[in-house]
Amino acid sequence: MPKMNCRERFLATMAFEPVDHPPIWEYGYWAPTLRRWYKEGLPCRVGLPEHPDLVVANGEACPWDPSQLPYTARDEDVHQELDLDPGIRRIPLNTFAYPAFEMHTLEEHGDEIVWQDGKGVIRRDKKDRSSMSVIMTGPVQTREDWERYKDERLQPNLEGRLPADWPQQCEQLRQRDFPLAIGNFGGQFGFFHTLRYLLGPMRILYSFYDQPDLVRDMMNYLADFWSALCDQVLSQISVDLAFYNEDMAFKNGPFISPAMFREFLLPCYKKLNGLLHDHGVKVILIDSDGDNWKLIPLFLEGGATGIWPLEVAANMDVWELRQAFPRLHMVGGVDKRAVAGGKQDIDQELEPKISQTLRSGGFVPTIDHLAPPDIPWENFSYYRKRLAEMTHRR
Repeated sequence: MPKMNCRERFLATMAFEPVDHPPIWEYGYWAPTLRRWYKEGLPCRVGLPEHPDLVVANGEACPWDPSQLPYTARDEDVHQELDLDPGIRRIPLNTFAYPAFEMHTLEEHGDEIVWQDGKGVIRRDKKDRSSMSVIMTGPVQTREDWERYKDERLQPNLEGRLPADWPQQCEQLRQRDFPLAIGNFGGQFGFFHTLRYLLGPMRILYSFYDQPDLVRDMMNYLADFWSALCDQVLSQISVDLAFYNEDMAFKNGPFISPAMFREFLLPCYKKLNGLLHDHGVKVILIDSDGDNWKLIPLFLEGGATGIWPLEVAANMDVWELRQAFPRLHMVGGVDKRAVAGGKQDIDQELEPKISQTLRSGGFVPTIDHLAPPDIPWENFSYYRKRLAEMTHRR
C-alpha cells in the first residue's frame, strides 16, 4: 500500500476503503494533564499559552483553528514527541453570537469564579480551570429575550464571522494534506447543546414541555441560520467533514427521549445535513458524551454519519457498536480509566476490542474524552506505543 497523507488516510478510513493505516490521532488533554506530564518527562518544546483561562489543549482528532486561543490551544508537544499524524483543522467561522458579549468576572468565591462568556452565558468555574464549567443561567429566559438575541447576534452574514485574511487562508487550505472541517465546539453548532447554553441546562429540559413552541422556533431558526452560513462558506471551499457539538446524554442514557428527538431535532438535522450533503460533505460527526445507543439510529436518519468520543463508562463499546451499526463512523472509544490504571489495564482495553474494530474500518481510536490529570505520562506513552503498533499491523 503506497504511503498516504493524513487527509487521504482519513477519507479512506471513513469510506471503509484500503488505507496504509488509519489516522494516528489523540482526542485532547485538560491543561493540568499536560502540566503534570511536563514534570514527568514530556519535553516542553512549545508549551502551553500562559493564560489563566486556558482550559483545554486539543489533540489531532478535535478540529481546531487559532481563533480558539487563549481558551483552547492545540497541543504540539505530545504531537511531536509521539510522532502523531497532522490533525483536523477547522474553518475559522464564528457560527454563533456576533457581536460577542463582553466576557467579565461577576463574582469570586475562594477557588471559584462566576463569569459571563462571549455567548452571554453565566458560568461557574474553578480558577485553575481544572474541571468542567458549570452553566448557571442562559441569556434567553423569555420569548422577548430570544427575539432580541437572534436579531442582534444571529444574523446569517459572513461579515465579522471570518478573519480578515480569510481569502488568503482559503487559498492555502485548498492545498491541504490534512482534513478540513466545518462546525464548532462549545455549544455553537448543535441544536440541543446550543439551547442548553441559551436557556440553561435545566430550563431546556422543562421547556420541551412548558414552552414547546419556543424550543421548536429556536431550533428551526438555528437550522436556517447555520444552513445559510455553511452554504456561503462551502461555495468558496470544500471540506472533508462537518461536526456537531450536542452532549445529549449521560451515563445511563439520553437527556431526551427518541420520540422527543424525532419531533424537535430530526427535521433540523435533515435540513442542515441535507445542505451539507449537497455540498459533497460525506462525513458528519456528532460529539456527544454519555450513552447514545437510543439516539444513534436517529442521528443516522437525520443524515449524520458518526459519533465521538464513545465513553466506555457510559456503555459505548466500539465493537458492540460496530456489530449494531456496520457503517457508523467512530472516533474515540479507549477507556480513560484503563489508561490511568497501568500497563495490564491498557493491554486488556486494547485487545481484542480496539484491534478488531480497527480492522473493520471507519474507526479512529483515541481516549474517550480529554485525558484527565490522573493519567501518568508513562502510562499514556505506553498506551500510544501499543496503539501505534496495533494501527500499523491491522
